[in-house]
Amino acid sequence: QVQLVESGGGMVQPGGSLTLSCTVSGTPGTVIAMGWHRQAPGKQRELVAITSRGGNRDYADSVKGRFTISRDNGWNTLYLQMNNLKPEDTAVYYCNMRGYWGSEQFDSWGPGTQVAVSS
Repeated sequence: QVQLVESGGGMVQPGGSLTLSCTVSGTPGTVIAMGWHRQAPGKQRELVAITSRGGNRDYADSVKGRFTISRDNGWNTLYLQMNNLKPEDTAVYYCNMRGYWGSEQFDSWGPGTQVAVSS
């Protein structure tokens, strides 16, 4: 079992920056990837950024060049550095871990942290 908790959300002006953190506790098994998703009211949850076991990092087109995903070597903490924030970045941001317990794949989610970008 694994538990994820996000932190670092808040209100920021357009053009500002925030860094989100996701702390991992418990025993995750074999981690495949970790990522950040977000969901605005009335919208579908969408992938923001993901980092895989091999170190590859991928981003949604809407955040490329502005957001950076990173982690520590032991999958204990996941980060999302967000620069040049825009109002459309306003959403609840969720940390996700995908992995295996034995042969069974799992997805674990944190409770989310709110990011609000406005003047």
